[in-house]
Amino acid sequence: MAAAILTEGLSKYYGKTPGIVDLDLEVRIGEVFGFLGPNGAGKTTTIRTLLDLMHPTGGRATILGLDTRVDSVEIRRRTGYLPAELELYEGMTGRELAFYFGSLRDFDGWDRVGALAERLEFDLDQKIGSYSSGTRQKIGIVQAFMHEPELLILDEPTIALDPLMQQEFYRMIDEVRAAGRTVFLSSHNLPVVERLADRVGIVRRSRLVVIEETEILKAKARRRLSLTFAEPVVPDSFRGLLGVLEVRSNQDGRFIEVVVEGSVDQVLKEASGHEIQNVVTHEGDLEDAFLAYYRD
Repeated sequence: MAAAILTEGLSKYYGKTPGIVDLDLEVRIGEVFGFLGPNGAGKTTTIRTLLDLMHPTGGRATILGLDTRVDSVEIRRRTGYLPAELELYEGMTGRELAFYFGSLRDFDGWDRVGALAERLEFDLDQKIGSYSSGTRQKIGIVQAFMHEPELLILDEPTIALDPLMQQEFYRMIDEVRAAGRTVFLSSHNLPVVERLADRVGIVRRSRLVVIEETEILKAKARRRLSLTFAEPVVPDSFRGLLGVLEVRSNQDGRFIEVVVEGSVDQVLKEASGHEIQNVVTHEGDLEDAFLAYYRD
């Protein structure tokens, strides 16, 4: 089966300024793929190039086995897209906007529109000009989800949602994954990607620097071990161990905190030479792993 998204050397320059450079990426059918990077790293450029909203400078890409340049209309029919900067027709109601987008796709599942609006708790019959930023985001989510596309491409989808609506959005993504459909989720909101993504790609200065399963990437992140000993321990015995970045202790030397990147094996072996009263592990998260690629 073809990949949901496949790129080979995909590049986009704005004059001499790189937007995305030599992107080699495969997003598998049925997964939620997180595309991480700070503002300006190339995330939105990648999405706009994939959807043929701008033409690549070099390389090629396919979506659902279709060439993004040749088959862009068919790709858009089978894709749901939520842009980061959502422009809407202010004079329309939410229902009219959904009908407008639906008519472009020969859509007839109007019951799903109402069901989505009910889940997201907003009124489809109000004018969009009266919507808050959060409600505008909700109608954007509705138009992306309503035709049950094979692929969802979502750029900063939770940016204006309150915590309760974020939880509902998470449930919607979980349902899409359970149905075997694919999500490409671009964000700089690390907790959102950590909660949803099966795999993560990190883009840095217009280049993809790593692709990894979310749990494996988190395992490589910094973590903090708080160790309490029965007798004083010399902190220097932990310094210089593989992966140890920082060691702190209290005055009597019975409490030591070690910051580790990667495996904690050597730290635990060193600690096991003493009588341990308590160990507390503060697990690394996706943010720690992400920041490791931006340390300089």
